[in-house]
Amino acid sequence: MDSTDAWSRVAVIAVTHHSAAVIGACLESVRRAAQIIVVDNASDDDTCAIVERVAPNAEIIRNAVGVGYGNGANQGLERVRVAFALLANPDSVMTPGAMEALVEAADRYPDAAILGPTIVNRDGSVELSHDVSIFERRAYGSRAGEAPPEGDCCAEFVSGAVALARMAALGEVGYFDPRLFLYYDDDDICLRLRRAGYSLVLAPAAVAEHAGGGSVRPSAGHDWEKFWHMAWSRLYIEEKYHGAASMRRVAAAQLVRSGLKALGYALALNRRKAWRDAARACGAASYLARIRASKTVPRGHPLVQD
Repeated sequence: MDSTDAWSRVAVIAVTHHSAAVIGACLESVRRAAQIIVVDNASDDDTCAIVERVAPNAEIIRNAVGVGYGNGANQGLERVRVAFALLANPDSVMTPGAMEALVEAADRYPDAAILGPTIVNRDGSVELSHDVSIFERRAYGSRAGEAPPEGDCCAEFVSGAVALARMAALGEVGYFDPRLFLYYDDDDICLRLRRAGYSLVLAPAAVAEHAGGGSVRPSAGHDWEKFWHMAWSRLYIEEKYHGAASMRRVAAAQLVRSGLKALGYALALNRRKAWRDAARACGAASYLARIRASKTVPRGHPLVQD
C-alpha cells in the first residue's frame, strides 16, 4: 500500500488534559493524517498552544470543563470524515511505518472493528495491549513474562491507548458509553463490538511507543480521580453486563479489600497508598449510593494543594 494512501484514510483523535509535556511528540508522529482532532479537557497549561504550533491544521475542541475520556473521544469521532480513526493517548508516539501496517491489517481483516499495534514502553519493554474479556482476566492470573505474539491475532480486548477504529463499525454499535467518565471505556466498546459480530485484531508489525501515565500532569488530585473512577467504572461495567446482584457482590469485595488496605497503609504511615485505596473505596461506595461519575477530590488532604 502506498503510504500516502494509508494516511489519507485516517483521522487521529487525541484527548488531552494538562498534556503539554507529551502532546508535541505525539502529533509530530501523526502529522500526515487526513485529519487531526484534539479534544482538550480544560487544560491550564500550554497544551493547546503546542497543538497549534506542531499541527497548525489540527481541529481543536476546547472544553471549558473536563468531560472525561470517552465523551471527549466521542466529540472527536463525530467530526471524522474518513474510514478510520486512530485513537491515540497524548503520551503515545507512532513509529515509522506503523500507520501503514495498521491500515494494511484493516484491509486484510474487513470484519475487524479495532486493530491495535505492539505497544512499547520507554524502557523498550512490550506493554501487552491485548487480553481476554474483562470478566475472564482474574482466572488467567498474572501475565508477567508473557511473550508478545509474533503475528496477527484475534483478541477479546485491544487496549484503547493506541487503536485504529473502523468508523463503519462504530457507527453501527455506537461510540463510547457516555456514562463512563474514565476507565473501562475501551473494555465496554470491545464487548459491544464483539457481541455485534466484529473481531478485534492485534497487528504486531505496527509499533507505537507509550510513556504510560504521561498523558496527564501528575498530582494527588489526579491520583484520587484515577482510582475513584477505576472503582466506579468497574462496578458500572459489572452491572451493565451481569446485573445488580453481581455488581453488589463485586462492590462488597472492593469495599472490604480497599478499605482494609487503606487503613493498613494509614497505620504504616504510607500516605500515598492509603490515599489510593481510600479513593477506590470511595468510588465503590459512591457507585452503590448511585452517585454519578464525578471528579470531586476531597479538600484538606495533606497531599492536595488547594
